[in-house]
Amino acid sequence: MFVLVEMIDTVRIPPWNFPRQLNEAIAEELNKKLANKVVYNVGLCICLYDVIKLEDSYIFPGDGASHTKVHFRYVVFHPFLDEILLGKIKYCSQEGVHVTMGFFDDILIPPESLQQPAKFDEAEQVWLWEYETDEGAHDLYMDQGEEIRFRVTDEVFVDTSPTGPAAAVTETPAQPGQPAPAAEASAEKKEPPYTLIGTICDPGLGLLSWWNS
Repeated sequence: MFVLVEMIDTVRIPPWNFPRQLNEAIAEELNKKLANKVVYNVGLCICLYDVIKLEDSYIFPGDGASHTKVHFRYVVFHPFLDEILLGKIKYCSQEGVHVTMGFFDDILIPPESLQQPAKFDEAEQVWLWEYETDEGAHDLYMDQGEEIRFRVTDEVFVDTSPTGPAAAVTETPAQPGQPAPAAEASAEKKEPPYTLIGTICDPGLGLLSWWNS
């Protein structure tokens, strides 16, 4: 679930931090920059593990801060494929079951990856497993807040870096008195930078209450 990733970055230390120990100041700046951020194709950064190497520091003309090239290791949340994880159901929608691990919310279990047969209850806004027994079918609901065990099947990274004003230039100007729907639509469509796709359609996976009772 958690891995150590070796990284290299140039850290800027402002002058008011010069009296501090260099390692402490660098650790603080790295955590400010990376903690709780997603690095593309790497994962969700959690915290600094250690500093491996510090290269020479430089002060450039016009900037009173020091700049140091740092080799360091960072703790990153990046589960491997087929890893079994434990989370809680955040909410359900037509897209599937959305799961949170407390510090990471972008986990989706699509409908085809639920225990089958499954159906979506529109009134309750929850998915349920129509569990067949000798006495007939029992509806096992996947309620919000329930603990769920799932297997990671895929991961999706999205580059959310700013793209600049090029898209705005190509848009057709709106007629007087008419809104600009394209701008509103692009603002609403905000994809998470890192998403995990899971499944619970294997024995032992799903709500913990299903298998404990």
